[in-house]
Amino acid sequence: MKAVITVIGKDQVGIIATVSAKCAQFGANITEITQSVLDKYFAMIMIADISALEGDFAKFADELKALGEKSGLDIRCMHEDIFDAMHKI
Repeated sequence: MKAVITVIGKDQVGIIATVSAKCAQFGANITEITQSVLDKYFAMIMIADISALEGDFAKFADELKALGEKSGLDIRCMHEDIFDAMHKI
């Protein structure tokens, strides 16, 4: 199982480290990451293996969202099943 994590906001030191640490806390393994800074804006997409997730997926997603709010970022986490369903047409 995988999750798609997106992070958008003003660039600041430590974004990748902070999000990665939260993933590690829940046992989510980041398998792919792409990020870019456009002018002063940061954008990142991560794919995380959540097969060994410690705890509930909803709690993991909620904690990432809360981390984003605390850091002035928009962090969203979507289970791959939902992501795939949304993009099947």
